[in-house]
Amino acid sequence: MLRRTLLAASGAALAAPLAAPAFAQNAPIKMTIATGVDPSFAPYYVAREGGFFTRNGLDVTVNTGPSGSAMIAFLIGNQINSAYGAEQAGVSAHLVDPNVVAVAEGTALLRWISVLGRNVENMEALKGKKVGVARGTGSETFWLSVVSKLNLNPADYTIVNVEAPEMVAALERGNIDAFAVWEPWPTRAMRAIPNTKILVSNEQIQIVRNFVYMNKGWAQSNMEATTRMMRALIQAQEFIASNPTEAAAQVARFLRQDRAFIAELMTKVEYKMNLTPDSVGNIQLAIDQLRGMNRLSKEVTPAEVIWKEPLAAAAAGRVMI
Repeated sequence: MLRRTLLAASGAALAAPLAAPAFAQNAPIKMTIATGVDPSFAPYYVAREGGFFTRNGLDVTVNTGPSGSAMIAFLIGNQINSAYGAEQAGVSAHLVDPNVVAVAEGTALLRWISVLGRNVENMEALKGKKVGVARGTGSETFWLSVVSKLNLNPADYTIVNVEAPEMVAALERGNIDAFAVWEPWPTRAMRAIPNTKILVSNEQIQIVRNFVYMNKGWAQSNMEATTRMMRALIQAQEFIASNPTEAAAQVARFLRQDRAFIAELMTKVEYKMNLTPDSVGNIQLAIDQLRGMNRLSKEVTPAEVIWKEPLAAAAAGRVMI
């Protein structure tokens, strides 16, 4: 079920002054955005908790679900206006509805995704066992990259489709022997389940990236709101970089999780809000992986999936493609 949280304007004072337009004379523009529940999506949370959406004249409703990638599908048919998730999910949604486009690279997951096993010593020992993968998300993108990078035989592993929040419980029950997924689930598993360890991390394989997506049809018809949203996310990203302790506190408050744990996790990623050749490369990788799985219903290019005008309108220097 979709869990919807109405985020009203907080009115919270910002820790540092930021240049932002004043909209006191106008009613806030309503938007609905969506993502998962983990600190890699911090710019959405900080934009709310730090008052950046409010200062840019936006009244934002945020929908949360099992993963950011799962929420991207709601951009199809303009059920929501923006989402934050991984490459493969964005390309898949674009194939269904070309209005689903990436408008910024939000997060580079530097040390964020792992293959973690229970009672398994290494990837060789994982052969013949069950691996939990969340289909259509960064989990699957990473697993496929592991298989490719390490020259593994996919037939040696039984893939079980498991949503990210269910992976720790599935591992504990013995439904799976390992899983490939992002934080906080690997750390939670190692803390809760004996004899668990990381077998390979994305540092050794691939830097997976989360993107901010929008429904292009809606965005073009509402360019003022689109520009305000992009400006708010840029300000949130800058605040995270300059005030990491306070940003971690805001994310922990939003997620209702331990502040120290959130602060530790946030050191494993880099928040971007830009578009670079690396962004293009990761979208291309997702296209190639979907083609390899016979899930590419038609040919598509990164230039079709990425729409750079909203970011260019808010901060032209952040567009480097």
